[in-house]
Amino acid sequence: MEESTKTLPFNMKKILFTYLIFGLFVGKIKAQDTLRLTFQEAVEIGLRQNLNFRTLNNQQEVLKIENQAARMGHLPRLNASNSFFRQSGQQYQQVEDQLIVTNLTNNSISSSVNMTMPVFNGGRRINMTRATSFFKEAGENEMERAAQEMMFTVSQQYLQVLLDEELYRIAQENLANQKKLLEQIDGFVEAGLRTLSDQYNQQSEVARLETVALNAKIQWETDAWILAETLQLDSNTIPKLEGISLTPSRSEYLSMPLEELYDLSIGQRKDFKQQQLLEAGNKKMLTVARSVYYPQINAFFNYNTFYTSFDDRRINEQLFQIYPQRTLGLSLTIPIFNNFENRLSVTRSKVEYQNQQLEKSALERRISQEVKLAYENYKASIKREEATKLQLTAAEEAQVAISERFRLGVSNFVDLSQANQQLVTGQSDYAQSLFTLYFQEIILKYALGVLEVN
Repeated sequence: MEESTKTLPFNMKKILFTYLIFGLFVGKIKAQDTLRLTFQEAVEIGLRQNLNFRTLNNQQEVLKIENQAARMGHLPRLNASNSFFRQSGQQYQQVEDQLIVTNLTNNSISSSVNMTMPVFNGGRRINMTRATSFFKEAGENEMERAAQEMMFTVSQQYLQVLLDEELYRIAQENLANQKKLLEQIDGFVEAGLRTLSDQYNQQSEVARLETVALNAKIQWETDAWILAETLQLDSNTIPKLEGISLTPSRSEYLSMPLEELYDLSIGQRKDFKQQQLLEAGNKKMLTVARSVYYPQINAFFNYNTFYTSFDDRRINEQLFQIYPQRTLGLSLTIPIFNNFENRLSVTRSKVEYQNQQLEKSALERRISQEVKLAYENYKASIKREEATKLQLTAAEEAQVAISERFRLGVSNFVDLSQANQQLVTGQSDYAQSLFTLYFQEIILKYALGVLEVN
């Protein structure tokens, strides 16, 4: 008993120190603002607030304007210019077939209206319009895929926070049970039914579980802050998540052959559709670049007029009756030698088109791998859930039996400690298998391109 008196204060100091750290940590948590969120609300906030998604939305506006500009390119270009100036000094005037130089001030107005319209440019306008239309549609598909990716990311982080919360609950429950066991062992030691070593071992186990619970709490908060950053929540605001139903179910896609799933993904994946549209758009841009090899025919119309203070007639009369000039005609431009600039433009467009083909082929291979991996992992997660459920059931029964044997003095502390650890491991493994199974179905739908974003 003298040895016990010397050792107990040290262990109690460890426990009190752990409690102090835990209390400061919890106090910090309570000082933070919390925002209760359901899964659907988290997805909606992510689509509305996430930086990457908003950036893509802004880029889509540019693609829309580019397409509108290409369509308007079929119309004539119309520009007007006006200049007003005063010229002082020696002025030349023609009087009776003679040029007389006098020092005068001349107030002048010059106006012109110019209109040009391409008649033939090697199909440049038509192909540019089609290319920008492809690019705009590709941007729309990129937005849809980005929405699916946002839901995928939010789902992953949302489920991780819920799993952390469940693991923290398991750690707290285990800690409470071990504290009760410590009280029982203390009574057994006083009654002479157990040795001091059992008491010391249990004190050490309780102190260890204090740290385990604290680490679980820290991990829970860390992942919650990661989700808050993804959702772009206000500073010092941490989400408090509503639970979801984790009832195991089998997806309809498990009954489909892998080849059918691959064909389905090729037809449904928005990123693959985006690559197809980008390839078509770059092909049209290559045609646009090659149009510079052809002659260019443009129609033009110019209207010019001016007013001068040397003429005593009225401004309106000078501008609209006396001095107007109208020019209407066609211009023909034939490319002969342009320092290889045209060839450079065509080569650059050709390389961009070829690179886009490579990206599409690479994505097609990656889709095949992602679908196969998601399919196999989903099947494995079903088996893992079944196995961990049996593991948990066996661990619960073993823990009950060994606890009773320990109470009767038949089993030792090592057997009881192992049974408790196996029970906690079984609880944690089963919780992780449930969340993994739920998320694997989301991964499969994401890989197939059928993940719905409501």
